[in-house]
Amino acid sequence: MIQNQMEADPSDAPGEVGPGAGTSDGHRADTRQRILDVALDLFTEQGYDGTSLRQIAERLGITKAALYYHFQSKEDILLALHMRLHEFGRESLRQLGDEPVTLKLWGELLDDLIDQMLPQRKILLLHQRNEAALEKIHSRDHAAENEFIFNRLRTVVSDPNIALGDRVRMTAAVGVVFSGLFLGGEAFVGVSDEELRTLLRQVLHDVLGR
Repeated sequence: MIQNQMEADPSDAPGEVGPGAGTSDGHRADTRQRILDVALDLFTEQGYDGTSLRQIAERLGITKAALYYHFQSKEDILLALHMRLHEFGRESLRQLGDEPVTLKLWGELLDDLIDQMLPQRKILLLHQRNEAALEKIHSRDHAAENEFIFNRLRTVVSDPNIALGDRVRMTAAVGVVFSGLFLGGEAFVGVSDEELRTLLRQVLHDVLGR
């Protein structure tokens, strides 16, 4: 069905990636990101259920066929946006060695996480405003990514080589970051990134005790 749609309207807006277009991987990636950015705006403004693929295509100035070239469904777009969250701090977690983690290192990791997430606050609003739609999404890649992140966090805070008091502080510090950014998303809409960053770090390091 998707293939037929693509063949029915092969002419896309100038410069867009469509069926049979001989464009570079970089161009395709750029178009994909533009689709995600526009979808993020619409999903956040009018809700996932209230947004159609046609509306996304029209705002981009492309055909639905061009949209299907990158995403087979609206659910695929929502999942791709959700997966952006997994990019936050993933490399920091991978880089944690096998040695016991100190409060100082943990604080630096969470500081870095705040820096990565604040410019993407719209993604956090997307999650708050479309919880029901997101709960229905599942994929093998999504599950594997969640498992890696949570298992890595659990491994660190379960390490008996780290003092219990420090492990409790580390666990609570993670809660500070995620509650401040996720649960406080709507409440802090009018707060600048810089002000929120300063306040979050202040509370974070109060919890870590330094």
